Amino acid sequence: MATAALVLAAGRGDRLRSGTPKAFVRLAGRSLLSHALEALAGSPEIDLVVPVVAASELERFAALAAEWQEIPKLALPVAGGLERQDSVRAGLASLGPEITLVAVHDAARPLVRRDDVSRVVAAARLHGAALLAVPATDTIKRVRDGLVVETPARKECWVAQTPQVFRVEILREALAKAEHAGVLGTDDTQLVERLGVAVKVVEGDSGNLKITRPEDLVLAEALLAARVQRGGA
Repeated sequence: MATAALVLAAGRGDRLRSGTPKAFVRLAGRSLLSHALEALAGSPEIDLVVPVVAASELERFAALAAEWQEIPKLALPVAGGLERQDSVRAGLASLGPEITLVAVHDAARPLVRRDDVSRVVAAARLHGAALLAVPATDTIKRVRDGLVVETPARKECWVAQTPQVFRVEILREALAKAEHAGVLGTDDTQLVERLGVAVKVVEGDSGNLKITRPEDLVLAEALLAARVQRGGA
């Protein structure tokens, strides 16, 4: 069962307040995308890594060839779409029939651990669908129109991460049905859930943070420095 990883890098990242598209923002001298590609390629469970980049940024990707030339398993970049689901669909369309599992990962999560990638892929191979997530440490409130409508049990609340891994045919069906229904999900698991498919949760690492705001870059720099000091990957 060959496994491909789609690394989504087509987002603008407006909340990061950078003139550079988020995936190309620098972290410890390299782009977020470079860190993410290397982490996915470093897992023995991944056979192919496909960067999905905004069409307007393909030239920028090519200009930074030196940054990814040492990354193994790397495919040519694919032009992403306006919405996340458009980018996932484009990435899927680029895959050959030998690919039976697909991992979808955000370039904005540059610090994912290779071991966590391997564990979530192994879980998806067994269950058909799996994602990395971490238990919520805060009490979660469901809010509507500024008022609390529910406080779900904290032990049942997990914070979703990526990669999220699926059998290819499951993700394709989920995308097709969401498109037909006009549904835009905030992650791929949400779309797969609509099929009634059970998704296995694999506990990840809180360091697999998503870079959204400028302060996230500061935290990521500190986490990366600590990881390098410990010799971790």
